[in-house]
Amino acid sequence: MFFSGAVTVGFLMLALQQRRLWLRLIFYACALVALIPGPYLTENYFDIIRSGSIASATDRYLVVAIVIVVLIMVRAYVGWAMVIIIGVALAYAYFGFLIPGTYGHAGYSTGRIASHLLLSTEGLFGIPMGVAATYIFLFSLLGVLLIKTGMGEVFVQLAYALTGRVQGGPALTAVVSSAFVSSINGSAVANVVTTGTFTIPLMKRTGYRPEVAGGIEAAASSAGQITPPIMGAAAFLMAEFTGIPYREIAIAALVPALLYIFAMLVSVRLEAGRENLSRLDAREVPSVWPVLTRKGYMLLPFFVLIGLLFWGFTPTKAAVYAIVLTYALSLLRRETRIGLWGLVEVAVETLKVIMIVIAAVAAAGILIGMLTLTGLGPKLSGLILAAGGDNLLLVLLITMVASFVLGLGMPTSIAYLLLATLIAPALVEFGVPILGAHLFIFYYGLLSAITPPVAVAAYAGASIAQAGPNQTAMQAIRLGFVKVFVPFLFIYAPGILLLGTVGEIVQHVGFAFAATFALAVAFSGWLVVPLSPRWRLTFVGASILLVLPVLSPDLEVLRLALRGAGLALLVGAVVVLRGQGTSTPRQPV
Repeated sequence: MFFSGAVTVGFLMLALQQRRLWLRLIFYACALVALIPGPYLTENYFDIIRSGSIASATDRYLVVAIVIVVLIMVRAYVGWAMVIIIGVALAYAYFGFLIPGTYGHAGYSTGRIASHLLLSTEGLFGIPMGVAATYIFLFSLLGVLLIKTGMGEVFVQLAYALTGRVQGGPALTAVVSSAFVSSINGSAVANVVTTGTFTIPLMKRTGYRPEVAGGIEAAASSAGQITPPIMGAAAFLMAEFTGIPYREIAIAALVPALLYIFAMLVSVRLEAGRENLSRLDAREVPSVWPVLTRKGYMLLPFFVLIGLLFWGFTPTKAAVYAIVLTYALSLLRRETRIGLWGLVEVAVETLKVIMIVIAAVAAAGILIGMLTLTGLGPKLSGLILAAGGDNLLLVLLITMVASFVLGLGMPTSIAYLLLATLIAPALVEFGVPILGAHLFIFYYGLLSAITPPVAVAAYAGASIAQAGPNQTAMQAIRLGFVKVFVPFLFIYAPGILLLGTVGEIVQHVGFAFAATFALAVAFSGWLVVPLSPRWRLTFVGASILLVLPVLSPDLEVLRLALRGAGLALLVGAVVVLRGQGTSTPRQPV
């Protein structure tokens, strides 16, 4: 019923946006077809059970119509890439008898495909659609409501008040505010075009080059995809796929997200020092206390939501309470009050947001259905394992490349669904802990937001900054380097996922932050004074020693010795450079 209702209204919205009559008629027809599955399956529920889910002639006609509607919806909301993947999956299920060898099969009839896609829980109405109906819809509604009531603006103003007076303050503001706001909406591109319209011109005004300003905003806006509690809806999907409680996933993902934000804060501050950028006039920067006293209460639903989730409430119940609290708080002031028409706008905006997710989960449902029907998933896992042999590092490198390629241009949720189905089982079969495996493929599946040739978030930032798209993307990669190296720590240093003993967690987290700082300095090329290539290599070497995995447990002493040497090298380099900076100070403009 959720699918039928949402997709019908989604197609009506698409129809109203079209000028050409034939396109409007196609979308109206799709809306009518989308109305059918919910009532049909509800009415015939017991008949489906009694028949053993064997598709009737009506079911076969219906599944063909629904698949066509889903393909049109996916094309409209996601793009051609996923349409092609679904088409290949369906063709593989039907024409598999034409493929010789291991990857062929006997082929499946339209009736068998129809029963699997329409009448089972492994097809269109499987886990992904259930997650969308149960969790993602409510959190999307909450996110839109929070933005509508002005909480996003409060985050920006608060970040501005905290960081605006520091050298490089506007960039620090962009990092903090974009990370918080994008953690609500879960979309890197949407966040760039909202907070970026404020932060990018401000960064350019204080001296940041246009491509650097755009890259900072793009990389910061990508933080929301990996930051709890929502993580672009992937946290809920991951909980269903892995069977791990949502709260544990959110806790495990917290330290890696903080590493990413920490790396960006260090990088943009060093960038400001290297370019000797000016500070903002203190009179332009608001004070923290007035911001908190005037609008700080609007942050309450966000913290209540997090508190309820970690207190043990189900995500659904926590979201409902947060929605009610948000609306109640909006009534306290005239400028935040939402009337009847405002609620209609919230509903429409929520539908726009959720339609991308519904298209993604519908596509994933068809893809998962075909993989489970044909058994292709285990075969792909076997291929990755065969290519990697007994070498875990090689398997991880192959998985990294595959995850990046399959995630190109995909929204957060669909990228994760695709990779969780195709790639993650290989790592789990190799013996990698299931949470580490799923977070590993998740991080690399999201790299395309800031990585050419797609780099949609970076290109959005470039358009606002009026900078070159590829140059902006390269700056975003430099600033968001944590997404490239930290997933390997999920496997070799699981303490950063807060797994293991207290000693292991403290050790892994501490060394990870130290290594992140060292790499940020190396990539920036400045720490108190400009760094020569030799000094930059020193910081790179320190970071490698700090995270270098010694795979044999018999060599734990060597592991600690190497990390101790890396820490000593890092501290020594910082002390020497600070001494040089003191003797030859650089005053800001």
